[in-house]
Amino acid sequence: MSAGPAMLRRRRFGRTAMTPSALGLGCAFFGGGQSSDAETITGVRRAIELGINYVDTSPGYEQSERRVGLALADGWRDRVYLQTKAGTHPERRGDYSAQATRWSVQNSLQLLGTDYLDSVLIHDPSDIEQPLAPDHALDELLRLKEQGIVRHVGLGVRSHAFHRRAMATGQIDIVLTYLDYNLVVQSAAEGIFLDARRHGVAVILASVFGMGLLTGLEPDEEDERRKFPSRQGEPVAHRMWDWCRQHGVNLRHLAMQFCLAAPVESIAMAGPCNQQQVEEAVDAATAIVPDEIWEAFEAEFGVR
Repeated sequence: MSAGPAMLRRRRFGRTAMTPSALGLGCAFFGGGQSSDAETITGVRRAIELGINYVDTSPGYEQSERRVGLALADGWRDRVYLQTKAGTHPERRGDYSAQATRWSVQNSLQLLGTDYLDSVLIHDPSDIEQPLAPDHALDELLRLKEQGIVRHVGLGVRSHAFHRRAMATGQIDIVLTYLDYNLVVQSAAEGIFLDARRHGVAVILASVFGMGLLTGLEPDEEDERRKFPSRQGEPVAHRMWDWCRQHGVNLRHLAMQFCLAAPVESIAMAGPCNQQQVEEAVDAATAIVPDEIWEAFEAEFGVR
């Protein structure tokens, strides 16, 4: 591998004082049956060795928090910014009350083996007004911030209207968007980038590989239609896969580099489930794609 810790650059991150690596580590798939305790420990620590210093998890990702906690034991926690979420714990899913929010954060602290969190995101509300209501999730996270238990507060959701509403409070430091800024769909650019710049909010671009559609493996067209309904069934990811196959181009490199070049203070986030996928993501983040490849790709798909 050509990648190494010095090659993953640090970035400004909105108004936060954090300087995360350009590539973050999403740990959703480390929590499920595709991974194990041992594979998570190996994968997370390998990511840190390769220069990733932003780790994201959630109570809603099955065993993820517990496994990440194991991986960050023995001093590894001190080497990363650690982010989790509130509102999607299986025992209190969709409960954005102050009491449930504090309970969720305390549970996360215990599983992760830490006494503070660098960031907590309000996770996937179906109605943004509920967590923003007085004495609900946002207010409680701000109280935890005052106490030094949570250092930054954000929102992780797909709806850009929810992102904008939360940013307008002036209390949100970070927004996470997924499946809406990648080679296939760029709706986040129009939906939230301007507001993020205006409010000094950092952006996390999750699912840079389209949840498996842009990794270089042949995409399933039905899966693509489910994930990108706005494309009205047009199999763009499959066309991109075929074009890259014919031209000897690594689609994974294109997908990652596109997100890393987003015109907003942001980091990209991959979601591996083992050490090999961690290394592939870092390789993509440190790859150099020649201009002539981008020019040819843009001529075919209108994206570069």
